[in-house]
Amino acid sequence: MRLRLRGTVLKKSRRRIAYATSDTEWCGFVTTVENGVVTSDSTTRFSTRVENYVRFRPGYPAAVAALLRREYGLGELADVGSGTGLLARVFLDAGFGVTGIEPNREMRLAGDQLLADYPRFRSIDARAEATTLADQSVGLIAAGQAFHWFDVATTRREWQRILRPGGGVALIWNRRFVETPLMREVEAVTDKFAALGDPDGAIREAGQGRVAEFFGSAAYRVDEFPNQQQFDFEGLLGRIASSSYLPMAGQAGYEEMAGELGRIFEKWQADGTITFEYRTKVFHGRLG
Repeated sequence: MRLRLRGTVLKKSRRRIAYATSDTEWCGFVTTVENGVVTSDSTTRFSTRVENYVRFRPGYPAAVAALLRREYGLGELADVGSGTGLLARVFLDAGFGVTGIEPNREMRLAGDQLLADYPRFRSIDARAEATTLADQSVGLIAAGQAFHWFDVATTRREWQRILRPGGGVALIWNRRFVETPLMREVEAVTDKFAALGDPDGAIREAGQGRVAEFFGSAAYRVDEFPNQQQFDFEGLLGRIASSSYLPMAGQAGYEEMAGELGRIFEKWQADGTITFEYRTKVFHGRLG
């Protein structure tokens, strides 16, 4: 298959596959969607889900960092919307120096704890649109599960300011892979119970419809990698409850949702676990 992006033809070698919506790395209930940008009070309401993020959210394949190192070189990286540090850890392990940009205090502290043993990591209380970083100070900017919270035009200008000449940008998502019967059944349950937290699907769409707008006239590539987690039933519940648009324990709908997930788990478990599958998608290029 050939993928045409703003007049530039790129090759995409893999067959067409089905994806579920991606989950956000930030959390909170949507208040408005304006000009395609999801707005929320997530910078203060995330604290109720930090533990589930740390325990049950997937990391990222090492192949992501290897790809971006080949394409854009090894150096200083800004991880924007760095959250609990899952994406930053992959880049640190690959030899990058990482500055995490994260406005949510609880998430930032969780990331600091996770990455405490990495001397080349630091975090800043800042936003995508105003990172506080110096001009031309980083060679690569990455954002995992966070792009839909950003204002496209303002973020683009800010990232152009802090990028070194020739630097790259990568927008990254772990997307649930729903070509297996198990994952299709899980997805049906999450769709059913997302009505309150994400009634129009804006969070689950995660801003991927604005990627071309963000890159503008510049070409970008899309690469993808398999990813998975093994869960017992507690892990499955924790993973689902880490999604900002789904009910948590004690909230309306949670017990019913947990019951439906329990039936799915018993149907598909082997030796007490199931495999929760993703495809990690990386949209990357240089800003025009």
